[in-house]
Amino acid sequence: MVTMKGAFASPHRAMQTIPALNQAACRLYLVTPPRLDPVTFRDQLAAALDAGDVGAVQLRLKDVDDDTWRRTIAVLRPVVQSRDVAFLLNDRPDLARDTGCDGAHVGQEDMAAREARRILGPDLTLGVSCHGSRELAMNGGEDGADYVAFGAFFPSGTKTEAPVEAEPEILAWWSEIMELPCVAIGGITPANCSPLVQAGADFLAVVSAVWDHPEGPAAGVRAMNAAIASALQQA
Repeated sequence: MVTMKGAFASPHRAMQTIPALNQAACRLYLVTPPRLDPVTFRDQLAAALDAGDVGAVQLRLKDVDDDTWRRTIAVLRPVVQSRDVAFLLNDRPDLARDTGCDGAHVGQEDMAAREARRILGPDLTLGVSCHGSRELAMNGGEDGADYVAFGAFFPSGTKTEAPVEAEPEILAWWSEIMELPCVAIGGITPANCSPLVQAGADFLAVVSAVWDHPEGPAAGVRAMNAAIASALQQA
């Protein structure tokens, strides 16, 4: 049953005991570029994480084999977890379980949340994409998700095929009645994030705003954190 506000928190260990995912207010959730060289990217990732508050990192690789996944995880996971940040895999709960990651995120077209939960077991974090759908979000919670992700809220430079499907009101609705955290994703930048923060997003998931920042990823994290702080002050 989906956990309502005022009831028991998520039963899954990861969401309760990983400090990165167990704090109030809105935090940054970094999604990696879909193509990267892990050795080169390791230093960029470390610089980003050291620049400010980050709650989670999702490793998102597209069209690569399992060996590439495992090599990349081996390089990047210690960078993230050593900083007490949750390290999640996109669409690969099996590898998350087998390689010491903190959990996985699955899309509606990739794997059913119930199956992902079965693979992960009860102790790892599961996130589910819900687009702009209240029904999908409720179903995700019922099926064992530890957080739900809504979006895209704005046109995305990373997933150009992703339609704009969500409005800030869905964040306000969810955060008012549900215990499970919600993540906002899709084209989010320091310039446009304020309505999402003020509506109740627990995390802002970003790609280009950090990795494509003209002054580097560390500057991107600082800019996003500053925008979040400003939005919270104005709320």
